[in-house]
Amino acid sequence: MKGKIGLVVGLGVGYVLGTRAGRERYEQIKTQWLKVWHLDPVQQQVTRVQDFAKAKAAAVPQALWDGAVRVVRSASTSGTPGQKLDSVIDTAKDAVDDVADAAEDAVRRAERAERDEVKQAKAAKPAARSKGD
Repeated sequence: MKGKIGLVVGLGVGYVLGTRAGRERYEQIKTQWLKVWHLDPVQQQVTRVQDFAKAKAAAVPQALWDGAVRVVRSASTSGTPGQKLDSVIDTAKDAVDDVADAAEDAVRRAERAERDEVKQAKAAKPAARSKGD
């Protein structure tokens, strides 16, 4: 799904930027794009993405902060400069892994929520059809 959306957006941007039809064609494309952008389903998806970003984006900065604190603490330990450097490197590698895990977890939660919403929407459609019959 992400790949298809990216492809469509990329093709649209490439066409707009690469067109040689002039300003009139550009304005036509822009008008059509704005019509699509302001459709209710598109705006619903935009709102969902914004809500997700607000709710889930805090996980990654928190992991970054925790990692930075751990690196600073490991740099201030006692030992030779070489031991301190080794400690900082090991701690930084662990912190990077933690940030990657936090980002992957956020993506998995978003994908799971998307699947759940699609299932709910599919389940709601037959119920709506039976009411109309």
